[in-house]
Amino acid sequence: MQQVILLEGSSMEKKSSGIGFFEKYLTVWVILCMAAGVLIGQFLPGVPAFLGKFEYANVSIPIAILIWLMIYPMMLKVDFQSIRNVGKNPKGLFVTWVTNWLIKPFTMFGIAWLFFFVIFKTLIPAELAKDYLAGAILLGAAPCTAMVFVWSHLTKGNPAYTVVQVATNDLIILVAFTPIVALLLGISGVKIPWNTLLLSVVLFVVIPLAGGMLTRSAIIKKRGLEYFEKGFLPKFSNVTIAGLLLTLVIIFSFQGKVILENPLHIVLIAVPLVIQTFLIFFIAYFASKLLKLPHDIAAPAGMIGASNFFELAVAVAISLFGAKSPVALATIVGVLVEVPVMLTLVKIANRTTGWFPDGKEKTL
Repeated sequence: MQQVILLEGSSMEKKSSGIGFFEKYLTVWVILCMAAGVLIGQFLPGVPAFLGKFEYANVSIPIAILIWLMIYPMMLKVDFQSIRNVGKNPKGLFVTWVTNWLIKPFTMFGIAWLFFFVIFKTLIPAELAKDYLAGAILLGAAPCTAMVFVWSHLTKGNPAYTVVQVATNDLIILVAFTPIVALLLGISGVKIPWNTLLLSVVLFVVIPLAGGMLTRSAIIKKRGLEYFEKGFLPKFSNVTIAGLLLTLVIIFSFQGKVILENPLHIVLIAVPLVIQTFLIFFIAYFASKLLKLPHDIAAPAGMIGASNFFELAVAVAISLFGAKSPVALATIVGVLVEVPVMLTLVKIANRTTGWFPDGKEKTL
């Protein structure tokens, strides 16, 4: 779903027009999809009932297809050969890895638990609080992938570092996502359907990642890098957006009752998610400052941790708990707040370049 920066040869210099029209107004599209989905669920209940018949191992086949349309193009944009440059910015990569995998999932759990079970205790029933916490856990367990190219570009981040951190985090997801999710869901008292969890990772990470790698390699080998970036990748832009929007409409058609009965809950779910986003950004950003890293490393280091791989979170939520579950609703709220919060962080990063040894204040 991203208008992503392109890599040019071995120098890996990026070109990008920045954040696209659909991405910039993603919150608006999510709200429109919410309205459309709720209306369909209320006045055309036969539609979600019909779609609900197509399931395998609790995985909705129509939604799975749409999610593949979102995730596969993202994996196409990641240059995994860049991993050979992993030693060029080791401090920046360690900041990213530690923040994303040793801090972020657990602060998300802690902040969400505090709000859902303590601060909002009188506003959210205990069972719903447990479901919302599970959704927050899924969001916190997977850092952003391709969308970080956009945030990095807007802060004039180092392109070589950005592509390496995206590639390495995509590979870490393969081994770290499942145990972290299982651990935190277990602590939350949520029964873990291991088979479905593992199937979700295979369906929505392993297969798109492998497909993206193989397709990228084959196309570049046959037609060259320039064709791949300028001719092949752009074909998927509208497909990815359509996949996201249709997925949201279907999910909201199942979620209509929950939303209409608890409209305030959308705001309540958003509060800890927004706080977590700012917290993780500043943890990585200040760690980079303490390590005296340049701003073009510090900014993307903060962005990749702050932003969530919400496509994966939504996919796994649906697989584990179903499209009708409040868990899926919580992950969708993550989509709702993503862009406005991240654009705010971009502005903060651009106005604080003076904290670092390499730059003056930038404008968005």
